[in-house]
Amino acid sequence: MAGRIEDYALIGDMQTAALVCRDGTVDWLCLPRFDSHAIFAGLLGTEEHGFWRLGPAHAADAKPPTAARRGYRGDSLVLESEWDTPRGTVRVTDFMPPRDGAPQLIRIVEGVTGRVPMRSALRMRFSYGRVVPWVHKHEGRTVAVAGPDSVWFDTEAETYGKSLTTYSDFTVGPGDRIAFTISWQPSHKEPPPLPEPEASLEATEEFWHDWVEHCTYHGPYREAVVRSLITLKALTYAPTGGIVAAPTTSLPEDIGGVRNWDYRYTWLRDAAITLSSLLRTGYREEARAWREWLLRAVAGDPESLQIMYGIAGERELGEAELDWLPGYENSAPVRVGNGAAHQLQLDVYGEVIEALHLAHMTGLARNDYASLLQLKLIRYLEDHWQEPDEGIWEVRGPRRHFVHSKVMAWVAVDRTIKLIESGDADGPLERWKELRDDIHRDVCEKGYDKERNTFTQSYGSQELDASLLLIPQMGFLPPDDKRVIGTIEAIQRELSTTDGFILRYPTEGDSEGVDGLPGDEGAFLACSFWMADDLAMIGRVDEARKLFEKLLDLRNDLGLLAEEWDPRLQRQVGNFPQAFSHVPLIDTALRLTASGAYGG
Repeated sequence: MAGRIEDYALIGDMQTAALVCRDGTVDWLCLPRFDSHAIFAGLLGTEEHGFWRLGPAHAADAKPPTAARRGYRGDSLVLESEWDTPRGTVRVTDFMPPRDGAPQLIRIVEGVTGRVPMRSALRMRFSYGRVVPWVHKHEGRTVAVAGPDSVWFDTEAETYGKSLTTYSDFTVGPGDRIAFTISWQPSHKEPPPLPEPEASLEATEEFWHDWVEHCTYHGPYREAVVRSLITLKALTYAPTGGIVAAPTTSLPEDIGGVRNWDYRYTWLRDAAITLSSLLRTGYREEARAWREWLLRAVAGDPESLQIMYGIAGERELGEAELDWLPGYENSAPVRVGNGAAHQLQLDVYGEVIEALHLAHMTGLARNDYASLLQLKLIRYLEDHWQEPDEGIWEVRGPRRHFVHSKVMAWVAVDRTIKLIESGDADGPLERWKELRDDIHRDVCEKGYDKERNTFTQSYGSQELDASLLLIPQMGFLPPDDKRVIGTIEAIQRELSTTDGFILRYPTEGDSEGVDGLPGDEGAFLACSFWMADDLAMIGRVDEARKLFEKLLDLRNDLGLLAEEWDPRLQRQVGNFPQAFSHVPLIDTALRLTASGAYGG
């Protein structure tokens, strides 16, 4: 069985990523891209679906020992895990060098004290665990081939094959260092160059430390902010600037349930808010790259804007189920692709325009097509903002007039008016000011429950929705407006767990709820951070700080967060690590630091 979701560490090369468990097992790795087929899919099945374990030797019928200590080496994505055994202490360093050629996963074993027997067990299974590759020797190197893919395995240690698995048994003493590397290459090409593990380690550390030096945040939550920034950078597909929501698919929002989705794509919403956090902390180059990705993805057809694209801008993300995988802790189905790609989500227009606006306000060099795109998007919204949609949470039930979608349509128009007023674009200013007023009036009349003094999830509904917490953050209403305060307090009453964390919206257990799905889900971490933001904005800064620091305590030992927190099981759930959790962590830290609302 795979480990708990929070038992995993992230390593990556900004084109793909691997998850490494506390026991030294790599249970998830897609090559050569985030959205490629996995060669290790044990995370969503069993060891038969692929894994790579490297750690102290143990009896065949015993559970692999877990590391006594682990952590990233400084401000980097280089993972160090240490085991204390009866025979001594050993360290394993795992990393993926920023790519310059073949993608590589490098693991270096180092003896610390004593003499420790070690074992590497490598079971490659292509196509998400379904295909057993042809493994053979080629000029002294081990290579696994299946169809278009080949993976090359290099080590100085002796290896042998058994039960369709490549093993290496060896012993390390103080100062001994033995490296293991896998490299992906198209199977029709020449073998990739021999790896240089030590030089690659030095270069990888240097890359991350140099990148972190550009961070402009130096407040009391720097450790959490920097780790979140590194995670967001790791989720960026370097060749194009696209940002994946998470490097995994089908990690369940409800253990044993059906709420399992593929997040290895670029949601415009997630990418836009990620861009905003990067801009606020000094990372303008990433903002420029994402803007260029956006312009390529949307191309000349903004009227057909999708809510998500592939990491290179692909539009077709057809959803399928992998029925040979039982799913994480039997949470089936396992899905690849995402059928929500063609949903109508009007809030995306606001997210994208808000990101473009922030890029403009922070001095990113002007791009004329970006301004033209913004104007085209507003012209589309002008004709379609009154339509129902699937909303921010991608409901698979009927479309509704979601309040958050209308608020973000208002944001899109408001920011475009500001662009025109700055002299950097031309447009029908007075007409769009009237449009902005019309949307505002519509929301306040149809999306507000006067008796309960709260905005509601959709027009005419009684349900609440945590996305309403963004109303003051987007400037739709001021924080001291009684309707804002009433909405915050209503969400605290009706969508708060016993731990004080926030649910997205009510779910109906075994019945289908507003999202068209059975089952429940955990507290949505982004929404909980939004609550902390709002509390700070309305002057309840001590309460905001306490909630924020409780949220920080939910991170795993490496500072990583999944999408949700299950208050019943007291564990992380959902795809991992999740950009949509780490972005509001950064934003809330910035807000609390600016307000002075942090502990001594």
